[in-house]
Amino acid sequence: MPNELPKNFEEFADARRAGFLKMKEVKDQGKQVCGMFCQYTPAEIIHAAGLKQVALCGRSHLPIKTAETRLPANLCPLIKASFGHVMEDSCPFAYFSDIVVGETTCDGKKKMYELLGEYKPMQVIHLPNIPDYDRSLEMWGSEIRKFKEGLEEHFNITITDDMLNESIVWNNKLRTQQAHLYELGKYDPPAVTGVAMNDVTDGLQFMFDDEAKYEKISNIIEECEKNWHEGKYPVEPDPTRPRLIVSGGGYVATNEKTINVMEELGASIVCYEGCCGISSLRRTVDEDTSRDPIVRIAEKYLEVPCAVVSPNTRRMEQVADTIDEWHADGYVSITLHSCNPFAVETENLRRVCESKGIPLLHIQTDFTPGDEAQIRTRIEAFLEMIRENKKEALAHE
Repeated sequence: MPNELPKNFEEFADARRAGFLKMKEVKDQGKQVCGMFCQYTPAEIIHAAGLKQVALCGRSHLPIKTAETRLPANLCPLIKASFGHVMEDSCPFAYFSDIVVGETTCDGKKKMYELLGEYKPMQVIHLPNIPDYDRSLEMWGSEIRKFKEGLEEHFNITITDDMLNESIVWNNKLRTQQAHLYELGKYDPPAVTGVAMNDVTDGLQFMFDDEAKYEKISNIIEECEKNWHEGKYPVEPDPTRPRLIVSGGGYVATNEKTINVMEELGASIVCYEGCCGISSLRRTVDEDTSRDPIVRIAEKYLEVPCAVVSPNTRRMEQVADTIDEWHADGYVSITLHSCNPFAVETENLRRVCESKGIPLLHIQTDFTPGDEAQIRTRIEAFLEMIRENKKEALAHE
């Protein structure tokens, strides 16, 4: 029979709600907070500045009507939700943020930040969107340096190279640990469910005691591996169970009708690919202290596999490698309505999947209810197709 996952998982699943109270405690202790939206935000700079980093709310349909009084109705729901929360003061993380950093991953967010600056102190980092490494690195390095200088000026502090080097080591340690969590999905059956995996990586954003957070994840990984080697699996072994990779951007608020349904219907999500996925976690910052830390930080973040880059050939190569390494049977691309870069890029993902002999399911949705039944039906059909393919392959062995 399937065994229960480590109890620590429950803490991460509830971390966002508990994080509201933890954030107030942080502020009551006199600490300063930097709100952020995207994986392009250089955590090393924020950590070196002594700030607490928190991901801002943007996963509910409730504040969207408020946002639409100032934003177009046909804009991405993530952008509208994020802005609506700030307008309403309904996101405690945004309310307590002393500064907010934005990144120009799309035109909608870039223009929204102009309005957001009327509510909160803002610093916007402008991203290169061409794969020409040398030109992009020069521009991106200057943007990160400007971000560092902006924090120094705003908080009247000095961020030294030693502070940055220490921050680089810590963030590399945490990033490597998170990658290890994803690698538990390579087991057959996986040593952790995809839902639990997502709960941990999402919950990390709302836990502010770095050492305690690191220790909890270490305990989870250790217990999952121990259970697996003792034959205590989170799901029943099944040679026909579909092994899925899930990808996309900004889809966390759709979990109840996408990710959760996939595993409820018998699939295993073995890995996540995309901005917050395995590729970003596996890339660490060079720890060679003889080199400029700003340049080293820029090198790491320049390779975030975001759809803003065009042509995004590097991401396609990573997808192909991830399919092979995690022995995936299917690939699910989840995109939000009006998120055109990720939606268009799904066609290139489909070609990669075809070359690997696996099917792709593209789900377009948003934060509002009403499409749950349709999505569930499509997921059921997709999983049944994979199961039939696996049964046929097993019959010919």
